[in-house]
Amino acid sequence: MSLLSVDHVSRHFGGVVAVSDAAFEIEPGIVFGLIGPNGAGKTTVVNLITGYFAPTAGAIIFDGGSVAGVSPFKLAARGLARTFQNLQLFEGVTVLENVLIGRHLAFRGKRWQLLGTRSREEKTQRAFALDLLKQLNLESLADADASSLPYGVRRRVEIARALAVEPKLLLLDEPTAGMTRKESDDIGELIKSVNATGVTVLLVDHNVRLVTAVCDRVAVMDWGETIVEGEPAAVWRDQRVKDAYLGTGRSARLAEADEFVVDAQAFAAAAASNEGAVHDQD
Repeated sequence: MSLLSVDHVSRHFGGVVAVSDAAFEIEPGIVFGLIGPNGAGKTTVVNLITGYFAPTAGAIIFDGGSVAGVSPFKLAARGLARTFQNLQLFEGVTVLENVLIGRHLAFRGKRWQLLGTRSREEKTQRAFALDLLKQLNLESLADADASSLPYGVRRRVEIARALAVEPKLLLLDEPTAGMTRKESDDIGELIKSVNATGVTVLLVDHNVRLVTAVCDRVAVMDWGETIVEGEPAAVWRDQRVKDAYLGTGRSARLAEADEFVVDAQAFAAAAASNEGAVHDQD
């Protein structure tokens, strides 16, 4: 039984069709990649899965239950956690406090107590949060102001806060956007370590090399629909994927995004050697 099923989902915003036919399934315990060119609809799909939008048609089933009409807060309580394409941390509080805010679903007292008096339960939650920071090599920064940290470190803090929910499924929306290759590789290792603890991961990213390195399966979207799904190596060789990224008008769109300009030869080399990156923004 799949942990997440996206069953021919569409989403319309008035006369604009953001997603027309998204369909894929994620089995428990894997890292699943969702990729596609600019405007393919990836982030809209993530917002549909996490309850920020409702599907116009189709169904999304998470852990045996529909997400339709379920708030993001309730979905988090069911084990669905996410990060955002645009980094979102609580400014003016420490790294530890950011993670503690993510622990509010496990805290039986009032939420403000997480940052207030030292109740027995609060101490338990703080110990959990500190252990999580240790696992992510952030323990030394527990008392640092989260807003003062380098961008790559703040991304890791955001992932730590999402993991504080103890999710069954962690959705990472463009976690390496704006990062150097080294920072991107570090996030890849982090994803692998998180997955090794039993957390299923849905990764939306622009980096072909990263997706190849960490994902067990990949679904590719183009113009709002899923066009192919499979193991990464097979997906990169699929002509439909090459057409989606490099067909008529695609190279121009990537260039306009002020990202990497990719030609057919470079993409073919990346697919063959698992090197290089195709960048896009959804």
